[in-house]
Amino acid sequence: MQDVPTVAPPLTLFQRDDCHLCDLALEVLAQARAPDFESVFIDGDDALEVRYGVRVPVLRDETRGVELDWPFDVAAVSRFLAGA
Repeated sequence: MQDVPTVAPPLTLFQRDDCHLCDLALEVLAQARAPDFESVFIDGDDALEVRYGVRVPVLRDETRGVELDWPFDVAAVSRFLAGA
C-alpha cells in the first residue's frame, strides 16, 4: 500500500488560546461555509507573535499569499474566498 501524501489546507487561521475574538472568527467561518483550514496558535512562537500579535485572528490564503484581518463578517469571508 502506498502512502498518500497529505496536503495542507490552503487556508490558515492564526489565533490565540482563550481568545474571544478568535471564537467569533470561527463562528463566522462556519457561517460562511469556509473550506477546511489549519488553525495555528501563535502563543509562544516569537516570530508569529511579532507578525500577528495584535492582529489575531487572521485568515491567510496560503495559495495567494493574502490575509484577511479581524474584524470580518460572512460577506467579507465570502469575498476573500472568491478572490475578490
